[in-house]
Amino acid sequence: MRTLILAAAALASAPAAAQDHSGHAQDSAEPREQDAPEQDAGADHGAMDHGSMDHGTMDHGSMDHGSMDHGAMDHSGMDHGAMDPAMMDHGAMDHGAMDHGTMDHGAMDHGAMDHGTMGQDAMQHGAMDHGGMDHGTTDSGTMDHGAMDHSGHGAMADQPIDHSGMDHGTMDHSMMDHSAMEGMMDHSAMEGAPALPASGPPPRAFEGPAHAADVIYGSDAMLPARRQLASENGDFNGSMLMLERLEARVGKGEDAYLWDAQGWTGGDIDKLWIKTEGEGAFGSAVEDAEVQALWSHAIGPWFDLQAGVRYDIEPDSRGHAVLGVQGLAPYMFELDAAAFLSDRGDLTARVEGEYDQRITQRLILQPRAEISLAAQDIPEIGVGSGVSSVEVGLRLRYEIRREFAPYVGVGYSAKLGQTADFAREDGEDSDVLAALIGLRAWF
Repeated sequence: MRTLILAAAALASAPAAAQDHSGHAQDSAEPREQDAPEQDAGADHGAMDHGSMDHGTMDHGSMDHGSMDHGAMDHSGMDHGAMDPAMMDHGAMDHGAMDHGTMDHGAMDHGAMDHGTMGQDAMQHGAMDHGGMDHGTTDSGTMDHGAMDHSGHGAMADQPIDHSGMDHGTMDHSMMDHSAMEGMMDHSAMEGAPALPASGPPPRAFEGPAHAADVIYGSDAMLPARRQLASENGDFNGSMLMLERLEARVGKGEDAYLWDAQGWTGGDIDKLWIKTEGEGAFGSAVEDAEVQALWSHAIGPWFDLQAGVRYDIEPDSRGHAVLGVQGLAPYMFELDAAAFLSDRGDLTARVEGEYDQRITQRLILQPRAEISLAAQDIPEIGVGSGVSSVEVGLRLRYEIRREFAPYVGVGYSAKLGQTADFAREDGEDSDVLAALIGLRAWF
């Protein structure tokens, strides 16, 4: 207080604009010979050199800041970092009269300020240069936000704040109470914010006729076209004949021939399937021959369930009931498996599989395997129980056209178990290795 009185006395001894405030830094114990006159309320603080003043020793709480024109003061020259904000009574300051836009807030130690005593209502936050503030160094933990009078922030709504200059990356957002900010910010007004798209199709999309072409061509003309479209894309009917193998086998002993063909007619879901296969030796009668007639029903996108009848022409005429599946297994293996129950109670089965490995668009290598099984011995046709025979082959075909492809290959067939014994009793070889030459075609 004594220092303030001495400073006031110095102000009274000279015109305000010409006063030298460097004396504020003098020792507070230096005696004065005259009493301190009343502080001049009209002193021109804008002309004072506050940069050379020692504000740390001044009692700002007793000063009447309301009468000071802070807007005219050159705050850029003041060393706010050296000021002790704890000694200032900010509650008594009229912040409304201060031009915060020209203040260098970056040099202020906001952590040491008692924001609870500041009149926030009167501050023009819109005029402040927040870009110059170093929010990263502000110790938000020392601020008593509960003591601040936030009721005046409603007046800030009309004061635009330039967020582009703020370095939000250095702010410690963990100390901020974002829940209290809800509803105060208008995020839609932020620059670059995209507009929310409308959801769902417009109402006009549901207007008009069910078939737009009827408006132009008429429903009578378009009805047959729609039926044709449904027939071609859902009610398909077609037919195909596939000659899988028509080949000659050249090996030890007699040369032989073989055929394996199948064809179908019908739609995508249901078909009539005809299959036939047989073999024999050149110059001799047919040794084995059969034909099947099956109803084929799609049970999925890859497989058909097949049921029907099979009739063996050779070596012993007999009929069979057939139940099996045919289709495309994972990894593009073609599979055909069926069980047969003869009219004499004999139960047999056969599984065939093959895979087309494309070397080029026209050159295809096809491995193939076939296994035959029987639930009991059938001596009259030379078949033993268990796995009766195995046949494997490798065929390399060249598609001159997709529908016409000659091939060469090698094949091996073996009769196993009791079936091999039956073959040897008849003077036949139980296994045969042969070179293959044949034709694959479809129509």
